[in-house]
Amino acid sequence: MGRESASTDRIALMQTFVRIVEAGSLSAAAVQLHTTQPTISRRLQALEHFFGVRLLQRSTHEMKLTKDGERCYDRAKALLEGWAAFEADVRGTKDEPEGLLRVVVPHALGQVRLCAPMARYLREHPKVSIEWLLRDEFHDFIGAGVDCAIQVGELRDASLVAWRLSEIPRIVVASPALLGRRKAPEEPSALASLPWLALSTFYRDEVALTHLDGRRQVLPIRPRLATDSLYAMRTAALEGTGACIMSSWLVADDLAEGRLVHLVPDWHAQALPVWLVYPHAHFYPARLRRFIEVVRTWARTADAQAAP
Repeated sequence: MGRESASTDRIALMQTFVRIVEAGSLSAAAVQLHTTQPTISRRLQALEHFFGVRLLQRSTHEMKLTKDGERCYDRAKALLEGWAAFEADVRGTKDEPEGLLRVVVPHALGQVRLCAPMARYLREHPKVSIEWLLRDEFHDFIGAGVDCAIQVGELRDASLVAWRLSEIPRIVVASPALLGRRKAPEEPSALASLPWLALSTFYRDEVALTHLDGRRQVLPIRPRLATDSLYAMRTAALEGTGACIMSSWLVADDLAEGRLVHLVPDWHAQALPVWLVYPHAHFYPARLRRFIEVVRTWARTADAQAAP
């Protein structure tokens, strides 16, 4: 093996070791690196053989770093970040995005609204592949090997880098079948007599509505159905199961075509902020930097088009 090949292999071995530690297991690292667990195990053994020390203590139930492993992990991570930054600096404008980008997105946004910027990104950067993970709740960036995430609602982790992209207006809707011959309510007090649907991620047993003039009213509700799926709640509303607070973008066509009715139109629920978040790092690869640019540009354009 030549000196150049050996040096390259050592970098690859350190990348594998860092991924094992951050993923929490050899099997999880294998999934994230799109290889097999025996391959990951061989790479770990090769690195331990090269350094002449044991880096990980493994048993049936747990895996933990040895003292040497702790030192190796800290130095390897710093070295890999430094190498990536050095490589990008030398390439300069030729720093073309490539590799795999792993992105977590909420189910509803990830299946509809965010597909446009994702598709644009892939068209502009043919050497990048995306793993598009649909999850409404997500926390472990490092362990899951995720580059960035779109989150809706208040920030869950203040340690993350966060860009506020936009906000989602929310309104009260119900189907004409639920209302029957009753006039659509115009005041919150009239909503109490309706059956309700709850989106357990954001409201369960009460709803808060704000009038156009700033007045605020909180209503207790007893949901007939509670779910953590925006799509399931929309379907239940269309079936006439209950009234609900819905993201206005998702029901715009239903309202226009009369499948749903906008209740108490002078009142609205608090809009939900939409964030692009990712962990702090000394260096961000081009594939992530370009994705951030595309999503922020899309958000600004979408907000401009929605403005009156």
